[in-house]
Amino acid sequence: MRNAALVLGIVAGLIGMVVGFAGYGYTAAVAYFGEVDGIARQVENVDQLRLLAVISPILALAGGAMAISRALWGGVLLLASAAGLYAGFGLNVFTIFPISLALLGGLLALAAGKPDEPKAHF
Repeated sequence: MRNAALVLGIVAGLIGMVVGFAGYGYTAAVAYFGEVDGIARQVENVDQLRLLAVISPILALAGGAMAISRALWGGVLLLASAAGLYAGFGLNVFTIFPISLALLGGLLALAAGKPDEPKAHF
């Protein structure tokens, strides 16, 4: 289950990066060129979308990488990534796969049977 969470998290992060680049680039293009009636409008909260476009894929990649050694932390990061992608971009044809992969990877990491080793955190 940890290996599946690793793979799902990395794939979700890579696809999320493409979505994030497109979202960030769209807001930058509309800000630079201006709105075009019927074609391009600026989103309501540009800063929120840009922040989530950068942070959410990073959380998915980090959560997937942590899934083997620290399944609880990796699962929480993967679930946070899915929530961030949903909050920033909603559920549509471009976000359905990174959101569902991050969500499934997070659930698998949290449900991993073997508990983490007891170690000091610092």
